[in-house]
Amino acid sequence: MSLFEEHPLRQALNDEVHARPSVPLYGPTRISYLAFVHVNGSSDAEHHHLEQLAQQLGIALPPTGKGHVIIDAGDFRLKWERHNEFSSYTFYRDVAPAESEDTTALVTVPAAWRKAIPGQVLVATHLHVLDAKTHPPEARVAELKDPSQMCVVSRFAGNAGWMFSDFKIHDGFSRITVIDENLDRRQAGRNAQRLLEIETYRSMALLAFPVAKAISPLLTEAENELADLMDAMGRAETHEDERDILTRLTRLSATVEQSVARTTFRFGAAAAYHGLVKQRTAELREVRVPGFPNIADFIERRLAPALNTCAAIARRQEDLSARIARNSQLLRTRVDIELQQQNQGVLTQMNKRAKLQLRLQETVEGLSVVAITYYASQLVNYLSKGAKPLIKPLTPEVITAISIPVIALMVALGLRRMKKKIAAAEAHE
Repeated sequence: MSLFEEHPLRQALNDEVHARPSVPLYGPTRISYLAFVHVNGSSDAEHHHLEQLAQQLGIALPPTGKGHVIIDAGDFRLKWERHNEFSSYTFYRDVAPAESEDTTALVTVPAAWRKAIPGQVLVATHLHVLDAKTHPPEARVAELKDPSQMCVVSRFAGNAGWMFSDFKIHDGFSRITVIDENLDRRQAGRNAQRLLEIETYRSMALLAFPVAKAISPLLTEAENELADLMDAMGRAETHEDERDILTRLTRLSATVEQSVARTTFRFGAAAAYHGLVKQRTAELREVRVPGFPNIADFIERRLAPALNTCAAIARRQEDLSARIARNSQLLRTRVDIELQQQNQGVLTQMNKRAKLQLRLQETVEGLSVVAITYYASQLVNYLSKGAKPLIKPLTPEVITAISIPVIALMVALGLRRMKKKIAAAEAHE
């Protein structure tokens, strides 16, 4: 390989394929998952916070530069991942014999450190992986026959596992129960990670919904104002009216474009997160349990309408921006035509004035020829008087009379030649 020039990103791109691996699960496991949204530079404090945990546990902190680490504290394992908008902390703890199902993976995590995690928590979930031999899934299904209780139940991974959850928040956490019938260790880890990612990406996608509801009144007001401006454009009679409408259109365009700039990322991110939710749901390979909704049904029934609203608001916003731009261009065209007509009138007046000036100039040129001829003939007269003995038998008066037409012709020809040179120079420029 030393013979080849290596691309500087080769190793990083190859490592990205192996990044963020799932954690294998060995038997019944308690998993507690926390996702914190980055606010006010909280992501910059995460490395230091993880260092504090490692110091308390008396272990070395693995490098965090790649955005993900796994810390084995003995009593629990922590998987930390940094994403674009949030960071996740997944705690794993093996279940002790005869342990209560109410215990979580956080019981052995230092409470003070846990409370000081930087950022704002958006997702908090307890996921319990149970053994089918000690927790028969059929018996749990039988307990959920009460129609007043809404619960999502599905089998996944080719009927190798069961999933139970109401996706509600109890004491600050949602709860998911996975019953392992025939999952291998890595398969259990991958599917547990998928369930947690579905919870996270669902919540991240829904961040766009309040934004959509907030800007909907603004768009309605802007659409009504645009309709009023179009009516006013049709009634405009003077150039001042059109200029006033154009000013209002420009102000409206700035307001809408400001809204577009503030919301484009959020709506685009919501669509991307929704795609990830559907991908992770498809990867579960769910099998429906009669009488209960599965994850795909529950998520799409509640997530799709909200995100369809976001998509509709985004399209409405872009359409409004385009309409304002088209109408502004139309009005500018009308204003430009008016200005061109005014300019045409000005140019016509200037042309008339130029012709008048040309006639005056020709008159002045004629007077100039007369004046120059007069003064030149006087010079000839003076010269003739001084040289009177030399010009006999001619008299100064005769010499002056003869010189007048010669001088006039020379002056006229000189002025004509000068005008031709000036015209040629202008044409060349």
